[in-house]
Amino acid sequence: MKETAITQRLAGLGNAKWRLHIKAKELAAHGHDIIEMTIGEPDVPTPPELVEARYALAKHYAHRSQRQITNDQVLCFPGAQTALFAVLMGVAESGCEVLVGDPMYATYEGVIRASGANVVPVPLRPENGFRIAVQDIAEHISPKTSAILLTTPHNPTGSILTDAEIEAIGALAIAHDLWIISDEVYSELVFDGAKFSSPLSRSELADRVIVVSSISKSHAAPGFRSGWCIGPCAFTKALLPLSETMLFGNQPFIADMTERAIRDGSSVAVGMAKRFAARADQLWSRLSRETSLHMHRPQAGMFVMIDVSETGMNGDDYALHLLEHGNVAVMPGSSFGDVLENWVRIALTIEDPLFYKACDRIVAHSSALALENT
Repeated sequence: MKETAITQRLAGLGNAKWRLHIKAKELAAHGHDIIEMTIGEPDVPTPPELVEARYALAKHYAHRSQRQITNDQVLCFPGAQTALFAVLMGVAESGCEVLVGDPMYATYEGVIRASGANVVPVPLRPENGFRIAVQDIAEHISPKTSAILLTTPHNPTGSILTDAEIEAIGALAIAHDLWIISDEVYSELVFDGAKFSSPLSRSELADRVIVVSSISKSHAAPGFRSGWCIGPCAFTKALLPLSETMLFGNQPFIADMTERAIRDGSSVAVGMAKRFAARADQLWSRLSRETSLHMHRPQAGMFVMIDVSETGMNGDDYALHLLEHGNVAVMPGSSFGDVLENWVRIALTIEDPLFYKACDRIVAHSSALALENT
């Protein structure tokens, strides 16, 4: 796979600076009588809980993907956002193009453009359940394309790519020698009856898939900023100097927390998924029976998408009207891309009594709009 200029510029400027120290460590590990006086390490061992996060992540992803994932394939960052920034710097640069589904998470354009690459939106069509279609990807590939950025489960629509879709996208990536970056932050919040699949599980994609995730959603810990990427050894080795230039790892208490979170699994994800699915079902039922609004039913995540085009307003105008006349705040779909110009995003994350009150207000607002338009 191709290397970017920044990884080439930083080659030898990360842990390669300590190659003699590393060699001494290796010799000592093989029984040589070496007195190490190379770097300033404290004269007590590192507390074991502070070095376990990467091992826990490697073990977790090895079990989930049914592939061998080693500690060397894991890089830890303060949140998925930082991980995405570093990964994009490692796979794209000026003159490159990165394909990403439209709608998309709000920060994707920023992390892609920060690398110097251009964002190439690929429409996620409502009639395809907002899942990125391989034929649409193929139509947007050019000689400048370096990577495909996937989000599964998807934010904001809650759609999940199927095994067959991932296989087809993978074949396209192999044919054009492209990286696949898979943002899987919502993988623990899958609703009953839906199945999550990851490109990391496909052995034929082992040298081109990079997974990014964090504990923010799965463990209800957005403020702790603990994320990571899992990638091929050659990629993580090339990216390590950039990671070391940015930072030398997470705060120790966050590393400790992450290790325990991954080792023990989430105590809250199952409950969140059930509550979010039930609220989505309730809202869908109310809107279908009592309004002209159309809701896309999510398979995972924390949000639902509502098509408001029947009101005669676009998503921006509807959201403002709902706020001013219905006292409910929702996100305009245009915040996530052009495809959602006539949609709004509603969070499923508020407690039931407040959520059901919001449903009442949305339905009442819709009825008032219908009267105005007759």
